[in-house]
Amino acid sequence: MAATSPALDTQAGESSSPYYVQPGAASLGPARRTLKSGAAFLVCDEFGDIQALGPGPEGFYLADTRFLGHLLLTVNDIRPVLLNSSILSDNRTFSADLTNPDLYEGDQLHLPRSSVHILRQARIVDDALHITLTLTCFAAFPVEVLCKFSVGADFADMFEVRGMTRARRGRFLAPEIRKPCAAYAYVGLDGIARHSEIHFDPPPDRLGRQGAQYRVTLQANENWMATIVVSCRSGDARPGGRVALASEVHHGTLGATLRSHDPAMGHWLLRSRSDLQMLVTLTAHGPYPFAGIPWFAAPFGRDGIITALQTLWAAPEIARGVLRFLAATQATFTDPAADAVPGKILHEARSGEMANLGEVPFKQYYGSVDATPLFVLLAGAFYQRTNDIDLIREIWPQIRAALAWITGPGDSDGDGFVEYQSNTRHGLRNQGWKDSHDAIFHRDGELAEPPIALCEVQAYVYGAFMGAASLAAALGDATREAEFMERAAALRDRFDQAFWCEEIGTFALALDGRKRPCAVVSSNAGHTLLTGIALPDREKRVVSRLFDGHSYSGWGIRTIAEGQARFNPISYHNGSVWPHDNSLIALGLARIGALAELSRLAQDLLDAASSFDLHRLPELFCGFARRPNQGPTTYPVACSPQAWSCGTVYALVGSLLGLDFRPRERQLRLRWPRLPATVDQIGLGGIAIGDARVDLVCRRQGDGVTVDVQGRVGGAEIVIVQ
Repeated sequence: MAATSPALDTQAGESSSPYYVQPGAASLGPARRTLKSGAAFLVCDEFGDIQALGPGPEGFYLADTRFLGHLLLTVNDIRPVLLNSSILSDNRTFSADLTNPDLYEGDQLHLPRSSVHILRQARIVDDALHITLTLTCFAAFPVEVLCKFSVGADFADMFEVRGMTRARRGRFLAPEIRKPCAAYAYVGLDGIARHSEIHFDPPPDRLGRQGAQYRVTLQANENWMATIVVSCRSGDARPGGRVALASEVHHGTLGATLRSHDPAMGHWLLRSRSDLQMLVTLTAHGPYPFAGIPWFAAPFGRDGIITALQTLWAAPEIARGVLRFLAATQATFTDPAADAVPGKILHEARSGEMANLGEVPFKQYYGSVDATPLFVLLAGAFYQRTNDIDLIREIWPQIRAALAWITGPGDSDGDGFVEYQSNTRHGLRNQGWKDSHDAIFHRDGELAEPPIALCEVQAYVYGAFMGAASLAAALGDATREAEFMERAAALRDRFDQAFWCEEIGTFALALDGRKRPCAVVSSNAGHTLLTGIALPDREKRVVSRLFDGHSYSGWGIRTIAEGQARFNPISYHNGSVWPHDNSLIALGLARIGALAELSRLAQDLLDAASSFDLHRLPELFCGFARRPNQGPTTYPVACSPQAWSCGTVYALVGSLLGLDFRPRERQLRLRWPRLPATVDQIGLGGIAIGDARVDLVCRRQGDGVTVDVQGRVGGAEIVIVQ
């Protein structure tokens, strides 16, 4: 492509959006450590420090506000030596092993390196950060060290941390320093006072505005301990606005357990479950997976639904909580500033100062074109998985309202496709999952103009109609069942005629406002495999395109294929690899029986997970081609952990094993079960089938899998379809 092409004007890039996360100022990097409990979370570096080396995303956050913006431990005014740091497998405790560097007094060596072990741990309890510091002397003589904690509270809004600038800020109150506490306060422009109190135990030798210091004398083999507690308080309601949050989620919410003797798969399974446990937050309506840390530690409609779909076979309680939460927050009003129309499902809910003031439109924002059909699709899938008609009756009014939006305001020009166009200049320009400013474009790079009908959204709408038909049948409404089936069939025909692009051998990325196809090879087309909107011969060609050398990186399917106008493997949406995107395609590959491609994709994502810190797949990674003996390239500001990345391994396992639930018959079918090439065994414990439970061990046997029933409660039937 020509660098001077006006269609590729740099002003149309990702950074032209005010909500784009600036990597220069807020790079996460691979060594960040995260903790979350309830709605509070910590992002620190390997040492356990916060912004020790300059501006960054580290901090202790609550309600979209950074209550602790600086924390630095020094020994004799020098940063300790890092030996090791980790997050325990349950994601509850950060731990760092440190030691002293060589310490001098003048030219004389006062304390040789590694004389004192420094154990630093952190844990979040009831919206408070608890830090313990334990010093142990291993020198053969008494030692004296000066430990300093530099602290600071900036009360930055999350969107400020992400890179947005503000013309005005609120008022900082004078710190109150009274041993053993230092208290900081800020009154925002929204009138809410936010407080951070730091309590030191034992009381420090000196305590001031900038922190505390201890002069510690230790005998050989003697220990010394200090505890620092950072408590947050806000005049506003608890995080989540109208949603009451609890601090913990019961481990049983995550349903079936997964295990593997293969080290790579075993670590990935354990980390994904642990991260999901951390991100799932209790609301007044049940468990809800917050989208990701640090940028998206809030309820997002699309993210919650997709995470629920990925984990539905293992943890239907997550889907139950997501459906109830989104039904309760569904728009019942029209508000152009929030892109709200009756029937639409929530995109995002924020509770920080900037959201309260309307500086960002996300306090309760509905600028998502896909969350509404996905809500209905999830409801249908949930009923098929659980046979829980009571929940369907409970949310049936909201399902019908969502369908009314799909067939009414969602199809603004009446052409039978669901489109989007923001009603506010402050909202998101693009409202599908690829919501970067430059994510939807034509073959020559020209940006698509709204209203825009996305390829994958029509697939979700088709799935919503099919799911709604099954729900109507279950509720005894034959008239609506027939209506939804007819709508699905008509949409399938229209979609094929309007979106298929013979010249690129796949479906168009989108239709623009003039109904011109965006003839771009994208991963979006792979989502058509999920619901069956594509005709069978089209499905085969879509699969072929997804796995050619342009779309497939060797680590997964790229968002945009190499060679397309705006392809950039370092971009957010135009050539990167997103695990959740690949997992939805994997579910589609399983549906159509594309087993070779499914197995390849699962193995490559397993290899990718093994290459990342803590075996954790991030939100996304760069789309460079796989190189021998090298791992994938990190994207600098990707959230990690991210809920739908945690859910990826669940979707892959369910797809590989072909799990098909028949709860009314207490039957579980495994259709064409497979395992990744390097995995010999996967164990599934506590799978719910109606009121029955089964434990399975799936072992490789040639190209297939044998299934052993290790435990059974309630007489469930297991059927293997080879």
